Amino acid sequence: MPFDGRLFAGITVLAAVAESGSFVRAADALGLSPSGVSRAVSRLEKRVGVRLLDRTTRSLTLTDEGRRLYESVSPHLTSIEEAASAASGSANVVQGKLRVNVDPFFSRTVLASRLPDFLAQYPDLSLELLMRDNVGDLVADGFDLAVRFGPPPVGTLVARKLLDTRIITVASPGYIARCGRPANPREVASHERILFYNPVTAKPFEWEFHHGKKIEKINAQGRLLVSDVGAMLGACVAGAGIAQVMEIGVEQLMRDGLLLDVLPNWPDEKFPLYALLPSRRHPAAKVEAFIDFCRESLAPEKPVERRKVGKRGIR
Repeated sequence: MPFDGRLFAGITVLAAVAESGSFVRAADALGLSPSGVSRAVSRLEKRVGVRLLDRTTRSLTLTDEGRRLYESVSPHLTSIEEAASAASGSANVVQGKLRVNVDPFFSRTVLASRLPDFLAQYPDLSLELLMRDNVGDLVADGFDLAVRFGPPPVGTLVARKLLDTRIITVASPGYIARCGRPANPREVASHERILFYNPVTAKPFEWEFHHGKKIEKINAQGRLLVSDVGAMLGACVAGAGIAQVMEIGVEQLMRDGLLLDVLPNWPDEKFPLYALLPSRRHPAAKVEAFIDFCRESLAPEKPVERRKVGKRGIR
C-alpha cells in the first residue's frame, strides 16, 4: 500500500479518537469539527478496508483491527512528535551534531587552538570539522555550512562575509640576507618563489600586487609548488624563497620576526572569507553559534597591558 499524506492524517485522527474516547474531544484537540473527525475516520476505514471503530449513540470503542493498528502506530507517532519538538528546539538551543566543510588553512591557523573553549561552551554539541579543497554540494554531502576563502560560488548558497584579509609577500630574514630584498613586484620574478596549488584550476595561484587601483602581475613560476599551508610556511621560514600568504594566521610569525613583509608598499590585495549556508531559512542555533565563534576568533586580540614595576612590586 503506497503511503500518502492522507493516510498519515487519518491515522493521526484515529489516534486522537482512541486517546480521547470521543469525536468531540478529538475534534477539540485537533482543531477540527466533530463531523470532520468522523469523516476522516470513515475515509481511513475505506482506505484500509476494515472497520476500525464501533460506534453507538452512547459509546465509541476500537475494533480489534483498530486496536492493532493504533498499538502499532502509536510509538511511531510519539517518536515523530519528539523529533518535531527537538527540531523546533534546535532553533534556540545549541545541540546535536554540526558538520562543517572548512578551509584547511583557516581551521589550522585560526580555529584549532580555540576549539576546546567552543566545545566547553556548548556541552550538548558534537562538532565535525572536515577539511575539503572545495565547497562541493553541501546538502548532498550532509554539511550544515561551509567556511571558505575566496568569492562565493554562484548558485543558491547563502554567503555571509566574515573577513577580508590582506595578501602579503613574505620571506625569512635569512633569505633576504642571502638573496637580497626585491624593491618592487617586477624584481620578485627573479627570486626563488614558493608557489601554492589552486585545487580549482589545478595550477599555482596567480601572483598579484595591489597598490590602490594599481595592479602588477607576474607569472606564477618557481621550483617549489606545495598544496599544504604548513609546508609553505615552514619552507618560507627555512629560507626556501618568497611566498604570498594571507595575513590572517601568520601574525605571530611576523611578530616573532620569522617572516618579513618584503613589499609593505603594496598592501591592498584582499581575499575574503565567507560562511556559506545551504538555505537562508531558519538556520539552527548551532549554525549561528559556530558563525559567531568564527567571528570572535577573527577579532583582533587586545594588547596585553603592561604592568608597571615600582618599589613595592608590580601594580
